[in-house]
Amino acid sequence: MAENLIIYYSRAGENYVNGNIVNLKKGNTEIAAEYIQKAVGGDLLKVETVKEYDADYYRCIEEAKKELAENARPEIKFCPESIDGYDNIVVAGPCWWGTYPCAVFTLLEKFDFTGKKVFPVMTHEGSGLGGAVNSLRKYCRGAEVGEGLAVHGAETAKSEKTITAWAKRNLL
Repeated sequence: MAENLIIYYSRAGENYVNGNIVNLKKGNTEIAAEYIQKAVGGDLLKVETVKEYDADYYRCIEEAKKELAENARPEIKFCPESIDGYDNIVVAGPCWWGTYPCAVFTLLEKFDFTGKKVFPVMTHEGSGLGGAVNSLRKYCRGAEVGEGLAVHGAETAKSEKTITAWAKRNLL
């Protein structure tokens, strides 16, 4: 059986959900990552920034927009030494300005993905996978990019069946 690594960035607290700002106890991407792990096994790797984004949703997305424009690489709290033991790597995140939060790129740029399969997963409020596929092609040097999964953020908690089917189809 393939060894799976599920890398994810997720935001709890204020989030945009179906046109409103709501307070989430757990971020949608974290829920999706846990469903993937439950379905096929693997290790979870949460990407956390040293300097947290603003708690206010609108200020947070402005920070994220500025990082993207500047091609910033926010410092992260933890990065494994290697991904050598993994065959499949899921990269999950919220779709911020059409792609992953820049902190995800901080992590991805540290590794050689030769011989690995990477799979984009995005939680979103209308943008689908956005530029996730192109981002993984750019930042996961040497990887084969597999089938992606876009999950409407507001429906994540109710999407276990869909997420499980995708995970079993791609990661077993």
